[in-house]
Amino acid sequence: MNNPRIIVALDFSNKKQALEFASKLDKNLCRIKIGKELFTSAGPQLIEQLMSYGFDIFLDLKYHDIPNTVANACRAASDLGVWMVNVHALGGRKMLIAAQEALSTKKTKLIAVTLLTNLNKSDLYEIGLNEEPIDIVQRLALLASDCGLDGVVCSAMEAPQLRKMISKDFCLVTPGIRPLNGNKNDQARVATPQEAIQNGADYLVIGRPITQSNDPLLMLQQLNYEIEMVQL
Repeated sequence: MNNPRIIVALDFSNKKQALEFASKLDKNLCRIKIGKELFTSAGPQLIEQLMSYGFDIFLDLKYHDIPNTVANACRAASDLGVWMVNVHALGGRKMLIAAQEALSTKKTKLIAVTLLTNLNKSDLYEIGLNEEPIDIVQRLALLASDCGLDGVVCSAMEAPQLRKMISKDFCLVTPGIRPLNGNKNDQARVATPQEAIQNGADYLVIGRPITQSNDPLLMLQQLNYEIEMVQL
């Protein structure tokens, strides 16, 4: 596949586990996401090793700070050679523009997190956000698009509305993907791979259904097959 749609979340605690698991995957069938725990434990060296295996890396650190700090962090991530990096849309327009400008001459994609997929309406109410989750997501996605970002992280349930509102070139990355009859774990807004693609998602972030599978490569092949059937 020239453009794998699945991003495997390597939610491991150390470099050894991550590399052992990555060796079971096929770089032609997926990309890899590195999050906060693993990056804190293993650092940039792990990213370099995984890229030497041929994997594209989504560095999922969700930067949210003052504009200059976020811009410098995005630039440093791009210098590592990662395929994609993200920031929090709630950081606001100045921060988003600073991040975009830092990567304007780089190949690294920049996307923004709208709302984390474990949050529901009652969670949002507790922090003073009294709107429906979809309304908040739409506003933040439009802000990210207006600031020149490449896309957003959103729930697959929110993807159809965003596809109607924003250019097809705007990338939608959807976590909270679970196979049919799969365990939701700690996600509140989830979808199957087929539903996510039909709803307009570009890339699917999938962790435990693959990393906890008895045969990760077979699971990856099956999920890719399901995606291909939707695209036919």
